[in-house]
Amino acid sequence: MKFALMALLLLWQANVAPSVQTPDAHYFRYQRAVAVPTPGQTCAVVDTAVFAHAAPSLKDLRLYQNSREVPYAITLSEPAQPDSATARILNLGSRNGSIVFDLQMPSRPYTEVTLNLDAEDYIATATVSGSTSLTAPATSLGEFTLFDLTSQRLSRSTTLHLQESTFPYLHVILSASRAPGTRTFKPTPQIVTGATVPPSREAQSLYTTAVESTTITQHGRQSIATFVLPERVPVERISFDLAPTLKANFSRDVRIFDRPQGSPATAGESLSGTIFRVHLTQAGRDIHQQQLSIPATLGSNLQDPATVEAVIENGDDAPLPITAVRLEMRQRNLCFDAPDTQQLTLFYGDPPLAAPQYDYARLFSSATPIHTAQLGPEQLNPAYRPRPDTRPLTERHPDLLWIALLAVICSLAFVAIRSAKTLPR
Repeated sequence: MKFALMALLLLWQANVAPSVQTPDAHYFRYQRAVAVPTPGQTCAVVDTAVFAHAAPSLKDLRLYQNSREVPYAITLSEPAQPDSATARILNLGSRNGSIVFDLQMPSRPYTEVTLNLDAEDYIATATVSGSTSLTAPATSLGEFTLFDLTSQRLSRSTTLHLQESTFPYLHVILSASRAPGTRTFKPTPQIVTGATVPPSREAQSLYTTAVESTTITQHGRQSIATFVLPERVPVERISFDLAPTLKANFSRDVRIFDRPQGSPATAGESLSGTIFRVHLTQAGRDIHQQQLSIPATLGSNLQDPATVEAVIENGDDAPLPITAVRLEMRQRNLCFDAPDTQQLTLFYGDPPLAAPQYDYARLFSSATPIHTAQLGPEQLNPAYRPRPDTRPLTERHPDLLWIALLAVICSLAFVAIRSAKTLPR
């Protein structure tokens, strides 16, 4: 009885929290050389291999110069401005057969304005000028062709592609007419329902290829590209390359399916979008627009390899001559202060490590001029050895606790039965 209780007490005492793991170059499974061009603040692009073999959230990345740990910060390419803003419509009306209105713009630089036009089957010319106030002289910003060719099974575009501007007010004269072969469109001021302002092109995200496929299979009326996405590799956009010989206009719906590798198709998620190209002249106006990428933030690529399919719906049209399809992630950079041009080494592949806490990461500013470093090919660490298992004894051998508990219960039962026999009737 005493022995069983003592064993249970020892197991309980052994079940203490493990000590915090410290970095040691011998416990990293992978390493990459980092070529530094010149001393100073430097960044290197983090590629797919790092995400696939590092711990979740890249928490085990460590950068060394010889045996000295070098602090770093990881940055994510993103617009420095909000995703979009709303421009207020003022003085909406008509003049000489055209729709006229003013836009009160957000107080930041902008390069595009998307008009919300509640209409179909039209072609329009938007004449745009900018000014510091509604009564100040205006500066011409150009003419832009807008269109909706729904009845022709093509796409639509209502975006004004400007040079980067900061005018507080824009004045727009919209001259619109029916697209050839249609009769339903009526150019009234009521079709203008709003305007949004995307981030400036100067502030938009950069992307890095995660996985690329050049094999496109045909299945009925669908063109399909299939990918195997390594675990933990993020994806935020999918892009399409077309053969340069293609001159035709098109508009195709795209569906994206992803699921953990080896699971049924119903276990994943689906996304949709549209790619298009319109190069033509109608009603005396030139139209030149194309969109060959769509946002696609995938969720099944977190902790398991994923199967991803990009399905292009061709309908009754001939398949597009697609030469490549790419899954892309927003660019991540590993930034650090290089002390000299000596080569550094990036280590990863030690999951028990916690994320580092560097003052450099808290104080890092991308406004400082940055040099570009290159990551060498991924290699196995020749000095690697597995990290000792420091988990509590009961975590490493969970059956021991149950065996000890069962022994105590049996001992207590034995003592109870013997005690019951010695009691007087």
